[in-house]
Amino acid sequence: VSKPFCQQLLVSSTFYNTTAMKLSIALLAAAACSTSAFTATPGVSKSVFARSSVVMEASKNRDKIASRSKWAAARGYGATASADAETASSAGLMTNDDGLEYVRLSNAAGDTSDIYLYGGVVTSYVKGGQEYIAVRPDAKMDGSKPISGGLSHCWPQFGPGEIQQHGFARNVNWTVKSMDDTSCVLEMAPSDYTKEMWDKEFLCTFSVNLEDDQLSTKMFVENKGEESFDFQAALHSYFTVSALENLSIAGSFAGKEFLNKMVGDGEMQTEERDVITISEEYDRVYTGVNDPVLQDKGTGKSLSVLNTAGYEDTVLWNPYGNEGMGYNNFVCVESVKFDPVTLAGGASWTGDMALKVGDL
Repeated sequence: VSKPFCQQLLVSSTFYNTTAMKLSIALLAAAACSTSAFTATPGVSKSVFARSSVVMEASKNRDKIASRSKWAAARGYGATASADAETASSAGLMTNDDGLEYVRLSNAAGDTSDIYLYGGVVTSYVKGGQEYIAVRPDAKMDGSKPISGGLSHCWPQFGPGEIQQHGFARNVNWTVKSMDDTSCVLEMAPSDYTKEMWDKEFLCTFSVNLEDDQLSTKMFVENKGEESFDFQAALHSYFTVSALENLSIAGSFAGKEFLNKMVGDGEMQTEERDVITISEEYDRVYTGVNDPVLQDKGTGKSLSVLNTAGYEDTVLWNPYGNEGMGYNNFVCVESVKFDPVTLAGGASWTGDMALKVGDL
């Protein structure tokens, strides 16, 4: 790994600041506790208000837990991680309860995939009744912020940099260029919003194909102008796991350098293992690794991430211990092109990634 590359990695700050999230949760908890300090009206003791406040907060907590449990069950989280058969409906353009549109693909075998227009993000891949793509229980599905989960685009920037974190592709609406029962093509072109931060003449096309044996994706970037521009690209992929203790990730990790963002301000290390297991918070950028295979002994299934073009690196991330994020039922195994691509006028770049299910 070159010195400039290492320096570039070391200045990349961690996208997921779980410490800050824990602090926010603590502050919210403190605020909730303070509700018992209301001034009592005549004839009603402060203790009554305190008891009412506790009951109210307990009720809210139960509602939150029930809501998250319902969402987790719908996503297939838990010991079996089985998808609800009712989700296997006909293909087409649909709208969720919060008003966001998505395309559902469905094949003759009953396999399905959902792709949201907001962010152009694949949020579901069900094969053989099993859900393989995760969406966090704390995800916002109303367009108020990027969807926390799925195969989320990081483009034209990965991590922090000159424009907003992870770029803008994940928080703009893509348009449907074409679709049928088993495939769809989405398109993202420059807008006033994107030009304010990155005034380049680009066109991004994202294709998703629900095949008999795998889910295939293609990110196609074109430079429609005459001047070259640089970009990074990644699929910030969330995958379901029955439990982290059941998960191992195989691949060509041994001997490869990686940035461990959990050590100080980031430290370059060398991986000694062929198979990765996760028992602590992870945020690691593995350079030159693009063949990860998730192995879940809880489900007896494997999931191969087939990066056949464009994506050269892999990021492993998990907010270990963060119950609100549902840490124990997902892992991020991200397909990344970390070294910037210089795209000349009229040129194009392709990132191909497919998901293939197997048995252990």
